[in-house]
Amino acid sequence: MLMHPYLNAPYNPSLGHFLGGFDIYDREESLGVELSAYDPDCPLDRGSLISRFIVRRFAGLSYRHKFVLVFVLGEALDGDSSVFPEIFAHDPMAHSLLPIGWSEMIDPKAFFEDVYIKLSEAWHDDLYKASQEDFSNW
Repeated sequence: MLMHPYLNAPYNPSLGHFLGGFDIYDREESLGVELSAYDPDCPLDRGSLISRFIVRRFAGLSYRHKFVLVFVLGEALDGDSSVFPEIFAHDPMAHSLLPIGWSEMIDPKAFFEDVYIKLSEAWHDDLYKASQEDFSNW
């Protein structure tokens, strides 16, 4: 079983893992202000956001962890589209907070489609390497 890279627990990422770099909780005046300059519905802005806050954030993961992340994302994109707005919905009980307005994103699935494309391009070699292995041995 593939273990979490930083915890003594199995690695079971969810779609929410992709948004961790955008968490402005207790950073509204720094990261929140910086992110407010971007429109996640604009493809150009979205591309910059994904490159800076997702691709770079996960760059240090092993090729196996990257493969699992992309697999989880691919499964979600092939499934029920209603999960995507839920991920961006504000939860007042959570100790995390996405930038203001992100819960009203016009097409949240498009955001994750772009994440999938960017990660597939950036991690091409790692994803290929992992795909050549027997996943049951992880």
